[in-house]
Amino acid sequence: MSYHRDIRIEFNHCDPAGIVFYPRYFEMTNSVVENFFRDVLDYPFERIALEEGHGVPTVRLEADFTAPSRLGEMVRFTLALKRLGRSSACFAITGEHGGETRLRVMLTLAWTGTNGRARPWPEDLRRALAGHLHNEEGDR
Repeated sequence: MSYHRDIRIEFNHCDPAGIVFYPRYFEMTNSVVENFFRDVLDYPFERIALEEGHGVPTVRLEADFTAPSRLGEMVRFTLALKRLGRSSACFAITGEHGGETRLRVMLTLAWTGTNGRARPWPEDLRRALAGHLHNEEGDR
């Protein structure tokens, strides 16, 4: 099962030509990840950061921008967990509008302790993540 989130392209996402300024896509993909943790895993970032003092920083990011997105369009972001390591997780995120792929992102997060160093995922969070792991064909 993949996670979906629709994001309308707003004026603040765009350059003067009315298309998404590419760094804004990274804010959108971060929002997709954050909402996946909240909505699906029931492990919101405020619990991670404020209550537990941990973090889930992005440690690797690869992006392909395949077509522009324009002001007012609704872009559907799809997130799939592709790999789950001891202290990291790799997500594939795509953004589409009208059947056209706009971007593809491979994003790796790491679970960090209070000292900012990588640590193993908490067991309950690891179990929750493992339940959403997709193989190379996208099947669970």
